[in-house]
Amino acid sequence: MLAWHFVDETLKDGRPVPADGERLTHDGPVSLCEGGLHASERVLDALKFAPGNTICRVECDEVGERQSDKFVCGARTIVWRLDGDEVLRAFARKVALDVAGFWDMPDEVRRFLETGNDNLRVAARGAARQASREAVLSDEPQAAAAGEAARAAAARTHAARSTGLAAAWAASKATRRAEAWDEFDRLLEAMIEEARATAPTQVTDEDEWGDFADEIEAEFT
Repeated sequence: MLAWHFVDETLKDGRPVPADGERLTHDGPVSLCEGGLHASERVLDALKFAPGNTICRVECDEVGERQSDKFVCGARTIVWRLDGDEVLRAFARKVALDVAGFWDMPDEVRRFLETGNDNLRVAARGAARQASREAVLSDEPQAAAAGEAARAAAARTHAARSTGLAAAWAASKATRRAEAWDEFDRLLEAMIEEARATAPTQVTDEDEWGDFADEIEAEFT
């Protein structure tokens, strides 16, 4: 089955991350949180357990136990991967804008969320934090949560995975709608697919030499 998984520079057990198409298997009993390879059917759920920002679309076999946000399997293959740093930050800004109607968003916050301009980040984060605190004191929980979503989106010091997850969680809380998490999951998946479609193709040294070799052969034959 197809699922989602995030990786860092190595796997959690220290092994190197397999290449795309390389089947990773687990030796031993397969049990949630004890032994096996984990993944999630929804990308936003996978983000909860992300050790790094690299987004992987994976094919899972020998699927075992399931929970609402993850499952364990005996074999996992990376179909493709994408550096998620930029798309996760863009996602955080988007969900924060989606709940803009729940609070009186300061202009500096809106400008940052709409542009992603790093020069506006510090001011946006400070303004969002202050507005969120004031909303708490005024007993306006939806406004406070919407402000927290914006503050999370502006938190450059955090890893992109944490920024995206915190913003989605706060924005979902602001809406008070159970289906908000599902909607944000679909949004993130669509943004990932768009980023992947527009990502530049990586060319290896072997690919470049192959091009030269073909040209040389054509020239002298």
